[in-house]
Amino acid sequence: MYQPQVYGIVLSFMIVSMLCWGSWANTLKLCPGYRFQLFYWDYVVGLIVAACFWGMTLGSLGNSGRPFLADLANVSLRNAVLAVAGGAIFNVANLLLVAAIDIAGLAVAFPIGIGLALVVGAVGNYVIAPKGNPLLLFGGIALVVVAIVFDAVAYRMREQTKTSMSRRGIVISLIAGVLMGCFYPFVSAAMTGGTAVGPYAAVLFFAAGVALSAIPFNWLLMRKPLDGREPTSMKDYFYAGRGPHFWGVLGGAIWCTGALLNFVASQAHIVGPAVSYSIGQGATMVSAAWGVFVWREFAMAPSTAKAFIWGMFLLFLVGLTSIAMAPLF
Repeated sequence: MYQPQVYGIVLSFMIVSMLCWGSWANTLKLCPGYRFQLFYWDYVVGLIVAACFWGMTLGSLGNSGRPFLADLANVSLRNAVLAVAGGAIFNVANLLLVAAIDIAGLAVAFPIGIGLALVVGAVGNYVIAPKGNPLLLFGGIALVVVAIVFDAVAYRMREQTKTSMSRRGIVISLIAGVLMGCFYPFVSAAMTGGTAVGPYAAVLFFAAGVALSAIPFNWLLMRKPLDGREPTSMKDYFYAGRGPHFWGVLGGAIWCTGALLNFVASQAHIVGPAVSYSIGQGATMVSAAWGVFVWREFAMAPSTAKAFIWGMFLLFLVGLTSIAMAPLF
């Protein structure tokens, strides 16, 4: 399999991962009227297709570790279960996050949910593999926490006339963030130790965990939507045109590509999972930029709210720069 060790290449992997994780949700925005519960079935298909594609390409090249197919054939039950469990936890968190995006918008759901996931996941990953300067790493994380607070304040100012929906969007984002921060340590543990599974096989087991857990949990959300709308059914899924299905599959493929690059980067000796995960979660800033500048989610917000949004961007940039420098010192 291909496993870079030069920090410049590894950093580029983490940056692309951040861009993928922060941009995939735009595919949901490109399907107006398509319920996110239906979109999610296509998203899961995209995850599995991308995992197989990268495994058969990059995962089968290079001289590091076992090739993709050999890794699948020799994986231990413990590591397979850990990766599948990581996928199942991620799935529940992501379903809640997509619901929060539907309610609150990209500029709010991502900074709160993924920002909190950054804090939870970075601490958990650092305990498993303590790599990188802790002062720079956790100093950067502290700045991200303040950025989350700034975003929540801006959101409340924007939504002064919709108090109950504002509260619902923030609460769902917070729950999604806690769960989202818990999935990565499971995958990291699967890729650690004497019987470790490689990142290309790990991402396929991870996608399998997402697919298996999506069946009961997404079905439940179809019956009991969190956004207060009417229930939906699979009949609506099959009546949707090609466009929504295409965007859903593409969204899953984009997220999976980001995950694969992040898992690979985490296995570089100089980086470790805490730094790789933390930079990847700069997706928060990327998604907020999409929400603010492309989807104009704060176009009608008061000037004070916009000032807090700019403060959020500044804090994220400084915090992520500090995290990126942690492996070098």
